Amino acid sequence: MRREDKNALIDKLTEQINQYPHFYLTDTSELNAEVTHKLRKTCFEKKVKLVVVKNTLLKKALERSDKSTDFSPIFETLKGSTSVMFTETGNVPAKLIKDFRKAHPKPLFKAAYVEESIYVGESQLEVLATLKSKNELIADVIALLQSPAKNVIGSLQSGGQKLSGVIKTLSEREK
Repeated sequence: MRREDKNALIDKLTEQINQYPHFYLTDTSELNAEVTHKLRKTCFEKKVKLVVVKNTLLKKALERSDKSTDFSPIFETLKGSTSVMFTETGNVPAKLIKDFRKAHPKPLFKAAYVEESIYVGESQLEVLATLKSKNELIADVIALLQSPAKNVIGSLQSGGQKLSGVIKTLSEREK
């Protein structure tokens, strides 16, 4: 491969790293065409971009990225076949990998950059799968904020029903 081609690939990878807030490094080697197609289809449905990369080019792209993170722990995982899963939601690829591995032996989890933190090793996959996304956390906060208001409204409505019931009973007694 010519140096210009390599630089173009590095620039494209750097652009993707800068564009997406989260990415996962996986090993998808030894998957046959049918299984690979299923994995790519599942990624597409979950809005995860799957890209197979050369380790040296990925390392250079990480070094060139605009992110202010030290990626050196990730460099140690750049051995063998590497695929990158780019995503907007931090926990989606972890859940995707866990679900996909119920039927297939791979993809294997190598490392991830999620919520400006680096996770390395297979043991971190469960942590990432249970990690709540930003939108899920916002929804939880909104639900917590709405709960007291709903309780007040419910009390007021039930109090009004009790009051109308008392008035109705009193009016029937007078007759």
